[in-house]
Amino acid sequence: MDQLPNIIYLASIWVIPIVIAITFHEAAHGYVARFLGDDTAWRLGRVSLNPVKHIDLVGTILLPGFLLLLSSPFLFGYAKPVPVNFRALRNPRSGMVWVAAAGPAMNIALAILAALAFHLVGYLPVTAVQWASENLKNALIINVVLAVFNMFPLPPLDGGRIAVGVLPDALAFPLARLEPYGMLILIGLLFILPMLGPQFGTDLSIVSRVITSSTETIIGAILRLTGNT
Repeated sequence: MDQLPNIIYLASIWVIPIVIAITFHEAAHGYVARFLGDDTAWRLGRVSLNPVKHIDLVGTILLPGFLLLLSSPFLFGYAKPVPVNFRALRNPRSGMVWVAAAGPAMNIALAILAALAFHLVGYLPVTAVQWASENLKNALIINVVLAVFNMFPLPPLDGGRIAVGVLPDALAFPLARLEPYGMLILIGLLFILPMLGPQFGTDLSIVSRVITSSTETIIGAILRLTGNT
């Protein structure tokens, strides 16, 4: 029981920014899809900033919480995907690119807002400063990680759908056919391949390193842009 307050505090500074980041990410897909001609998500009530509409118990709560408790160097999670009928878009190919890009773009916008909000922390009561600062720091990190992770060029991730939309057909069609296996491939690249590395005497954490270095670069740029360095 002595650990309960610490667990509640830890959950409050991670769960809040995770839920906001994922909710706004998915809502952005739905809003842009509706603007471009597909009202599927709107009719199903998924174009919403209500977190309950987007939270997946396993992907949004249990999986990130489990990784957090294990002090995992990589936080991974997901929400219920917003349903989009790309064929209903006025221009299906370019529309798919804009709908896919909306999620990561929203996360970068949230990261910038979190960094700007650091300047307001000093106006809060002393008792709230640490909690607010840690929430904002985690919001910055989580949103950038989510944006970078989702831009990996493999369907069904947003980056994969963007790649399918902009690549020539000879490359786009084979890439699109990987969508049913995309998450399995990604899990293999992120978790299984690095575990095999020591067997070959080499570091195979290539994808994790790319995501980490890209995340650090973008966070640094946002901190400089918002006057936090």
